[in-house]
Amino acid sequence: MSDTYIARSSAIAARMLAGEMMVMNSMDSTFFTLNEVATAIWQAADGRTPLREIVSHKICGQFDIEPDQAQRDAEQFVSELSQHGILVVSDQPFSDTHATPQSPEAR
Repeated sequence: MSDTYIARSSAIAARMLAGEMMVMNSMDSTFFTLNEVATAIWQAADGRTPLREIVSHKICGQFDIEPDQAQRDAEQFVSELSQHGILVVSDQPFSDTHATPQSPEAR
């Protein structure tokens, strides 16, 4: 099983407002409001930390959720945001924080 790395797209604007993360894709003006768990994943999306590590250390450490359920929910969340260009996903760590995968094999 390979690791999944996630990074925030450079085509988005994000701001924490009243305890919620607001994210907008500047390409199509799609707007999202993230809940606490999604915000924790969003903030940890540095392109270098595997998603499973984010889930085990950030999500399971801060929220009362079973690890398997947390992993499934995180994978679904990442998939949905990547389809909207909000998150960029790769099977390798990103070379920098500007969501540029290190290899052309990136998803």
